[in-house]
Amino acid sequence: MSNESTTSRARSGPLDDEIDLHRLFALLIDAKWLILGTTVLALLLGGLYATFATPIYKADALLQVEKKQGGMAGLEELSQAMGQEQSMAAEIAILRSRMVLGNVSEQLHADIVVRPDRDPWLGRFTAPDPVAPGVPRPLFAGYRDSETFVTVKQFIVPDNLRGRAFRLTADEQGHPQLRLGEKKVLGGPADQVLRSEDESIVLELGEWQPGSEALTLTRLTPLQAVGAIRSGLTVNEQGRDTGILNVGITGPDKERILAVLDAIAENYLLQNINRQAAEAEQSLEFLNKQLPELKAELTEAEEKLNAYRLESDSVDMEMETQSLLGRVVSMESKLNELKIKESEVSAKFTKEHPAYRTLLEQRRSLEQERDQLNRQIGQLPETQQQILRLMRDVEVNQQIYVGLLNRAQELRIMKASTVGNVRIIDDAVVYPAPVKPQKGLVTGLAGFLGLILSAGFVLGAGLLHRGIESPDQLEEQGIPVYAAVPLSEQQQKLDRLVTAMRRRKRSKHEPIPLLAVSDPADLAVEALRSLRTSLHFAMMEASNKVMMISGPSPQVGKSFITANLAAVLAQVGQKVMVIDADMRKGHLHRYFENQNDVGLSDLLSGQAEHQQAIHGTEVENLHFIPRGQIPPNPSELLMHSRFKALMERLSAEYDLVLVDTPPILAVTDAAIIGQQAGTSLIVARYGMNSAKEVDVSVHRFEQNKVEIKGAILNAIERRASNEYGYYAYHYDSDKT
Repeated sequence: MSNESTTSRARSGPLDDEIDLHRLFALLIDAKWLILGTTVLALLLGGLYATFATPIYKADALLQVEKKQGGMAGLEELSQAMGQEQSMAAEIAILRSRMVLGNVSEQLHADIVVRPDRDPWLGRFTAPDPVAPGVPRPLFAGYRDSETFVTVKQFIVPDNLRGRAFRLTADEQGHPQLRLGEKKVLGGPADQVLRSEDESIVLELGEWQPGSEALTLTRLTPLQAVGAIRSGLTVNEQGRDTGILNVGITGPDKERILAVLDAIAENYLLQNINRQAAEAEQSLEFLNKQLPELKAELTEAEEKLNAYRLESDSVDMEMETQSLLGRVVSMESKLNELKIKESEVSAKFTKEHPAYRTLLEQRRSLEQERDQLNRQIGQLPETQQQILRLMRDVEVNQQIYVGLLNRAQELRIMKASTVGNVRIIDDAVVYPAPVKPQKGLVTGLAGFLGLILSAGFVLGAGLLHRGIESPDQLEEQGIPVYAAVPLSEQQQKLDRLVTAMRRRKRSKHEPIPLLAVSDPADLAVEALRSLRTSLHFAMMEASNKVMMISGPSPQVGKSFITANLAAVLAQVGQKVMVIDADMRKGHLHRYFENQNDVGLSDLLSGQAEHQQAIHGTEVENLHFIPRGQIPPNPSELLMHSRFKALMERLSAEYDLVLVDTPPILAVTDAAIIGQQAGTSLIVARYGMNSAKEVDVSVHRFEQNKVEIKGAILNAIERRASNEYGYYAYHYDSDKT
C-alpha cells in the first residue's frame, strides 16, 4: 500500500458521544466487588457512628397566643377590619429573640461553660465515670463526674476575653488557680472571691472538688450564649391560624434542655404580660393628660350656657332644634372619639398605613355630615342658634368627659390585673428516646451513600476514560486490527512472582519467563499464533523482512508481544531475529535471560562487532540483539548508516526480523526505525489507550513516510462491558 493510499484511508471522526446504557450497566457489573466493598464499608462506618455518636434528646412545650384584648374602645374593631392583628410570625420571632433568650441565659448562667479539658473524640474513652443516677449535678456553670465536682457562682471577665477558654486547675495545696495560656491569672482558697491583680477578672466558686482532669472555664459573649440556645430551638405554629405554638429544643443533656425550655416559656410569658401592662400604662397616661382639659372645657361651656339663659330670660328650645341638638351632639362625640383613636393609631402607624387612611376617611365623612348640620342650624332664628350651640358644647363635653373617666377607670383595673394573652397549654417534657442519631436511618443512608458514590465513581470513570474496549473502535477509525490478545492470567502470576523476587533480591534484571514456552496453551499465545498466520499474508508485499512493533505510549505490552510472537514464529521453523531498539528503557533481554552487556547501541556506535551483539535463546531458531548500554544519543545512532546496513544484512540472513521500539508519542526513534522496516504494526492496550490516541500515533508515522499496516489490541480483559469473543469462545484440550 502506497503512502498516498494510506493518507487517503478513511478515518471516522470522534467517538460516538451517545450514552450506551448497556455499557454503563456492564461497567457496574465489572466493578461489582468495588461497589459492594464500598457499600459494606459505608454501612460499617455509618453503624459505628450511630453507635458511638452522642445521643441528642428533644423536649417540647405547647403555648397558646390568644387574640389580643383591650385597647381604646373601637380601635380593636378597626384593627380587625384592617387585618392588623398581631401575626404568629412576630410571636415566633419574639420567642427566638435576644430579649427572651438573653434573659434565659442570664437566669440560668448558661453563659458560663465548664467542661473537662480532653480530646473531644478519644477523651471519652479515658474519662472518669459519670455520677451515679440520682446524684445532683450542676446543669449550668459547673461540672461533676465521679472524681470532679465544681460549681461557679460568679465569673467576670473583660469583654475582650469573653469566649476565651481559661484553664482551671488545682495547685499543690489543692487551691484553684486560673490560667490563660501559660500565664497564671488568679488563684487562692476556694472559699474566697478570687480576683486578678487588676481586678478585671473575678471568680467565685461554690463547690470545689478537683479530679485528675483539668477543666476549661469560658464566659461566653451574649451572642454566643444566645446562639448556643437558638441553635437547638425550633418554633412553629401548629396548624393554620390556630394561635398554638409548638416550641422544641434539642441537646445531649435531658435535664439541661428541660430547664432551658421551661425558662424560655416563663420569660416569654413574663414579657407578654409586661408588654400588655405597658400598653395599658401608655393609654392611661394619655387619658390623664386629656381629662383636666376636658373638665375645663365642660365648666366653661356650662358657664356660657347659664349666662346666656340669664341674659335671655331662659329661652326654650323648639322640637326641631332639640332634634338637631341630638344629632349634633352625636356627631361631635363620634368625631372626638375618632380623634382619640387617631392619637393611638399615629403612635403605631404612619399616615400612609391602610388603618390610618381608613380612620382619616371616616373622620372626613363625619366632618361633611357635621357641616351639613351646621348649614341647617344656620337657617334657625338667632336665639335658637345660640342656645343650640351652647347646649351642644355642654352636651358634647359632658359625654366625652364621662366616657374618658370610665375608660380611665377600666385601664386602671386592666393594669392592676394584667394577665397577658399567652398561656402554657403543655409544660415542657423530654422524650425518653433520643431523636438523633436514628441508628437504622443513619446506617441505611450511609450504605446508600456508599452505593451511590461508588457507582457514580465507576460510571464517571467509565464515561471520562474512553479507552479502547473492542477492536471495532479501531476499525471505525480505519485502523485494521490484526490480532486481539486477551489478558493472560498466567502471565500476571509470572509478573507478580518476578516482582516479588526483584524486591527480595533488589535487582532490576530479574528474568521474565517467556509465556509461549512456559504455557504454550494460554489464550494469549493462541492469539499470537493467529497473528502469525495473518502476518504471513500481510508481509507478502513487504520490501524486506523487517517488522517494527511500536506503540503510542509506555506500558502497552510491546515487549511482551514482540518476545512471544518471535517464539511462536520460531517454533514453526522460521529463523527469527529480535532486536530491542528501545535504547532508553528497553528490557527485552529479561525475556531471554540476557545480561545486556553488548547490544544494539554498542553495535551502532562501532564498539562491538556483529557477532558479539547477537545472542542465542532457549528457543531454537530464535536470536536476539539487546539494547546494549544506554547511549546519550539514541536517535542519532539510529540515523547512522550502520543501522540501515544492519537491517539489510539481517533481512538477508533471517526469515523475519522483529524490532521493538520506544513509544512514538514520546520520542522519534520509532519513526526513524520505521523507515527501514518493510512492515510496521502498532500495539494498543485495552482500556488504557484511546482510539484517538492510536489514530494520532498512526498520523505521526504517516508524517514521517511510515505506513502502519495495522494494530494489535493487547491485554483484553474478561468484562461484562467487553463483547469481544476471545474469552467467550475458547477451545480447551482434554487433560485426561
